[in-house]
Amino acid sequence: MDNWWIYDTSLWLVAGGTMLLSITAALVGGFTFLQKRSLVGDAVAHSILPGVAIAFLISGQKDPLWLMLGALISGWLSLAVMDYLNKHTKLSEDTAIASVLSVFFGVGILLLTYIQKKASGEQSGLEGFLFGQAAAMRLNDLYTYCALALLLISITIVFFKEFKLLSFNPEFAQSLGLPVGILRVLLNSMMVLAIALGIQAVGVVLMAALLITPSAAARNLSNGLKGMLWVSVIVAGFSALVGTLISFSAPSMPTGPWVVVCLSAIALLSLFLAPQKGLVARLMMQKRHQKKITDENLLKAIYHLGEKENSFAAWFHVEEITGIRDFETDVLKSALKRLIRKGLLLRQGHSFQFSRAGLDEARRIVRLHRLWEMYLNKRLRLKADHIHPNAESMEHIISPEIEAQLLEELDYPERDPHQSPIPYKP
Repeated sequence: MDNWWIYDTSLWLVAGGTMLLSITAALVGGFTFLQKRSLVGDAVAHSILPGVAIAFLISGQKDPLWLMLGALISGWLSLAVMDYLNKHTKLSEDTAIASVLSVFFGVGILLLTYIQKKASGEQSGLEGFLFGQAAAMRLNDLYTYCALALLLISITIVFFKEFKLLSFNPEFAQSLGLPVGILRVLLNSMMVLAIALGIQAVGVVLMAALLITPSAAARNLSNGLKGMLWVSVIVAGFSALVGTLISFSAPSMPTGPWVVVCLSAIALLSLFLAPQKGLVARLMMQKRHQKKITDENLLKAIYHLGEKENSFAAWFHVEEITGIRDFETDVLKSALKRLIRKGLLLRQGHSFQFSRAGLDEARRIVRLHRLWEMYLNKRLRLKADHIHPNAESMEHIISPEIEAQLLEELDYPERDPHQSPIPYKP
């Protein structure tokens, strides 16, 4: 059957579990990402391994509750050691994180090696915690992970406002009387639990990607904390589903790495193609801004010609315009076409004239330039021969509100420092 996967209960068991674990990690990881603690999350993920191994040695079986308990204790111990090293030694934060990660992970590898040499059959597959063992998920495991995931989601909803303040402005949260220390402990505990859950899907090696990458992608695709968390959850769930489907269609490909590959692909695409914050969008915005500056400079050059000829109704040839200001030929042709299309210039052969709207726009640009020159000269005490370049930059970004403030501050001046008249609306 071509649609065999629709009826494969084991596939949907693994897909549902992986999606649940990924969504939980993304939700908690959003706060870790905002607090710039990505490396801490990675260190905790690697530090969980010895706890899992010791829990197995004590219990003698791969009971998810025992393994989860060992993971939590080991993860919390790594956090305590990192905190101690930061506060009581001269080690920098990144050195403390690297030290804890390498020591705990090394101990975990040694313990796994010891376990694999034992004769007991129960330890088979324990090394799957390195890269995840989502395909080995059982229904009882899913129930346990579901209960813990719902606990994390519920805590996030209840303490959302407090976690938001803690992530963005802990000093302000403390000034409001919030128990910052307790909230930080709670958030750290949630991070450790989310990591302990997530290693079932992607393993300790790739856990940092599951914790941080959804938020990194969501940061480019959304605005605000709520939007970021929603998008990160959607990205994590979608990647988990696609990664599971790929791994089931090609059994030699493990689920966890494919989930991370899908997450990374989405994050990379968001980096380039996000509607507002992506590289392509920023380049297009920069290009539009450059065109706007060129158009305004061209209008200003024609206005200067009108001042020189004492007539703004005159027709000016292209050579006269380039005599006032140097424009590249292709750039000038494109700018003239845009201004004609916008109805700001009229054309007659190779000569151009202001339309009524074009003259008003040119007056506005020149007015902003000369007002800013006046402000730099009168308020900042800059010499008149040093203010032109600064005014050239600022005239294109001054808003009507700033213009009104400048006029009030300067008491509606009639001339700029060069004694050129400041044009107001007729």
